[in-house]
Amino acid sequence: MDLRIFTEPQQGASYDTLLTVARATEDLGFDAFYRSDHYLRMGPGDGLPGPTDAWITLAGLARETKRIRLGTLMTAGTFRLPGVLAIQVAQVDQMSGGRVELGLGAGWFEEEHKAYGIPFPKEKFGRLEEQLEIITGLWAAGIGETFSFDGAYYQLTDSPALPKPAQAKVPVLIGGHGATRTPRLAARYANEFNIPFASVEDSEKQFGRVREAARTAGRAPDDLVYSNALVVCVGKNDAEVAHRASVIGREVAELKANGLAGSPAEVVDKIGRYGAIGSSRIYLQVLDLKDLDHLELISSQVQSQLG
Repeated sequence: MDLRIFTEPQQGASYDTLLTVARATEDLGFDAFYRSDHYLRMGPGDGLPGPTDAWITLAGLARETKRIRLGTLMTAGTFRLPGVLAIQVAQVDQMSGGRVELGLGAGWFEEEHKAYGIPFPKEKFGRLEEQLEIITGLWAAGIGETFSFDGAYYQLTDSPALPKPAQAKVPVLIGGHGATRTPRLAARYANEFNIPFASVEDSEKQFGRVREAARTAGRAPDDLVYSNALVVCVGKNDAEVAHRASVIGREVAELKANGLAGSPAEVVDKIGRYGAIGSSRIYLQVLDLKDLDHLELISSQVQSQLG
């Protein structure tokens, strides 16, 4: 089971804070550092010092880390044109020496679009499908070849399809709870399918839908990695768990029901239940980015037991 650190910087985090967490992620042996792609805080609070851009952040971290994978859960398809995003991701992949992964979603948070003047189209899923075809097509085109696309939402004419990523194939993540279109899209384009904040039972159902979509598409279901994203709150004792829950404004019982919370043994046991239904990677949503002792505890007493 791979454990990855997943951050939500829109809640209030500077680049320096994210760099500190990314370096801890690397030093403590976690597999990857991921971040959300949002420009507006959710819930109460001032969100200071303000939002950071996902791909500018990852570009900086690409030069200041050496081992960990770097990516997004999920880049919002409404924020960037697909041709521009293909260039950005390829460049950051080069800057990292081939450690980037692209999680791409349709975008959903209308308020942040209004706050920063970003168009929020009614039809987002169709745009996402075209974006995936364009981005992967640009990367797959041979050197010296051009790439053109004539879709309902995007048109590209004789693109030189440059630059290329450092990796022969940048891993693409698709995720969500949709019962039909999301599994179909994952079967066609994804290297990994991720379901966020879902129970073991709901994850098993959704993984089954993706596996069936893969078979329908003529693809081996085991070609995909299946993963979960879950909030994490671990403590050496009940008092420490309660303190960490209070800092992030959550209740212990709710965190235990809907995330990975409690003692290291409790969390290892619950991760095992996700592993039993086919999940091989967990994105740990860390909401208090100043609490590096939390990461150390997870590394030493949870990750160490997972093999």
